[in-house]
Amino acid sequence: MSRKPKGTTRGKALEAAAKPVEVVGQTLERAFDPLRSALKSAALKRANKQSHQFDREEPAAAPSKAAMPVSPLAVPLPAMPPIAGVEMATGRAGFYKHEREDLLVMRFPEGASCAGVFTRHGVGSAPVDWCKRHLTASKGEGVRALVVNAGCANSFTGKPGADAVRRVCSAVAKRFDCRQRDVMVASTGVIGVLLDDAKIVHRLPEVEGRLNPDGWQGAARAIMTTDTFPKGSYREAKIDGVTVRIGGICKGSGMIAPDMATMLAFVATDADIAPAALQILLSLYTRNTFNAVTVDGDRSTNDTLLLFATGKSGAPRITRAGDRRLADFREKLEEVLLDLALQLVRDGEGATKFIKVTVKGAQTAASARKIARTVCESPLVKTAFAGEDANWGRIVMAVGRADEPIDRDKLSVWFGPLVAAHEGLVSPTYDEAKMSAYMKNQELEVTVDVGVGRSTAVMWTCDLTKRYVEINGDYRS
Repeated sequence: MSRKPKGTTRGKALEAAAKPVEVVGQTLERAFDPLRSALKSAALKRANKQSHQFDREEPAAAPSKAAMPVSPLAVPLPAMPPIAGVEMATGRAGFYKHEREDLLVMRFPEGASCAGVFTRHGVGSAPVDWCKRHLTASKGEGVRALVVNAGCANSFTGKPGADAVRRVCSAVAKRFDCRQRDVMVASTGVIGVLLDDAKIVHRLPEVEGRLNPDGWQGAARAIMTTDTFPKGSYREAKIDGVTVRIGGICKGSGMIAPDMATMLAFVATDADIAPAALQILLSLYTRNTFNAVTVDGDRSTNDTLLLFATGKSGAPRITRAGDRRLADFREKLEEVLLDLALQLVRDGEGATKFIKVTVKGAQTAASARKIARTVCESPLVKTAFAGEDANWGRIVMAVGRADEPIDRDKLSVWFGPLVAAHEGLVSPTYDEAKMSAYMKNQELEVTVDVGVGRSTAVMWTCDLTKRYVEINGDYRS
């Protein structure tokens, strides 16, 4: 996965390959009807119960009959040491009736850089609009704070929603002695519900008093909604011989699809990297990480990925994304982003299988990605995985309906190391018993060769179970 440009030519190529700021927004958990308050209230109550099991300050409530079990694919939150220049604290603003923290505030030092990638959803949220506008105006320079709330997406709320964001940023700016535009915001939760900014503003003095550099564990939990486990990742890299730290958290479980996956993600480093270079790196590495995972093919209005660089490590300032001294940092940054993205898939609603799909032999990289995504999002393919059925015919079906160039007579399919189909026919070595045994694994790999070129793409997904239907079928009732 990693790319290590060497020399000036490779470095320039890296910068040229990256897109400008891909702006689009944050995480919202489901499409709620704001006119049906009774249904919305019931949904919130369930989400609160699901998230309460991760509350560190309150005793865990006895799991209710409807409590969400932790995903069988869950991974533990890693040890995440402080990152120089980053302070954070959490609090309870009260967006949930249940007793749980739902507010995160992060503070950064003067001179910090920021880069962002956002949802491409046509109905962006007020927080996404704010971040896009002000990152463009400031060119990513001088960002001083981040405020995140769970429980209310503040999406599809018009001018009142935008005004609520402005008031939050104004209050934070006054407390942190910075400009409003130096404050980034993110929200996740119910669509169509106006953010009660007073709940956040009221808690700011308390939260500010608890800001400290060692708060990643609580931060990962505070931003959760229907997640069943907190998600984080940490790496260390060398820049010109100096050790720098990279750490991040994310949240997301359902409504996960590329451009971007439905989620919020916040990554910080103590490296000293200029905003333009930081943006190039983030845009470039998002492609094969957050934009290479899918749970259900649906995209949210609030997806937000923000990367902050404090410059407090003591490493030299880097102004070019292709700088040779960034080789190790680039690799470790991509590892963090991919680790976080894959945890979203592991926490897919109702998921029991973690699946890697590789498409090779495609005409172009874009074609390979489209074929891989079609396979990953096919309900028939995903339900076959849920039933532990190595139904390679469904794989072939999905490949064909991607409407990309393929050679039917060269098409081959593998389940892990086992050949299911070879050059347009069932494999002569096909063994149903071995296939069935392989499909019982929690982590699976499917490889497809479409036989028309040399391009490859990889995507990750999960299975589609009855539990997914249950979660989303009664989400508001």
